[in-house]
Amino acid sequence: MPVMNDQLNQSLETILQKPSLHARWLNTLSMLENAGARKIKQCEHPVFVPEDILKHAAEEARHAWFLKKQLKKLGKDLCPTYEAPFIMAPVISSRYLHLLDTRICRYLKQRFGFSGHDLKYAAYLLVTYAIEVRADELYPLYQAALKKYNSTISVNNIIAEEQQHLASMEKQLQKLSPDWKEICATAIKEEAGLYNEWLSAVFAEIH
Repeated sequence: MPVMNDQLNQSLETILQKPSLHARWLNTLSMLENAGARKIKQCEHPVFVPEDILKHAAEEARHAWFLKKQLKKLGKDLCPTYEAPFIMAPVISSRYLHLLDTRICRYLKQRFGFSGHDLKYAAYLLVTYAIEVRADELYPLYQAALKKYNSTISVNNIIAEEQQHLASMEKQLQKLSPDWKEICATAIKEEAGLYNEWLSAVFAEIH
């Protein structure tokens, strides 16, 4: 996806030079991280909750808080909520994870016959895997732009934790099904379509 990344790099330069845009960008990332934490909690079994799921949900929520905290470096009282005026591409941003989860659940039902909590857990693994693959691409691009402009904001800690999450998801997916590579490829394809739609909406707001 080199063309989209080139456009993203150009857009990040514009974003970082305008505090109001940068604040909305940070708030959007925070909202997406928080949505991820909420999605993980929704997929939990009411009784059998592995420690790694608790850890993952807590870390995603902490990422959302950390990104919110960075807003204070850009100005006072910026983007106090996740309401539409404070979010970039609010429509697609707000439905991003839900749409991905819905499409992956449909695929798992039709292709492998998953149902009930097994479906929830498998969807959690796949949605998280696809999002972690995306985070492993997006956050380093953002960090590079921050470094270029000598910003006091840094997302290096998030990058390190997202890489750990990705490795964890791969191990769990290998245990889930012998067809895990096919499943992962489908999840990445579904996410890529949503990501392109999201980026296009973000670009439209910037340029």
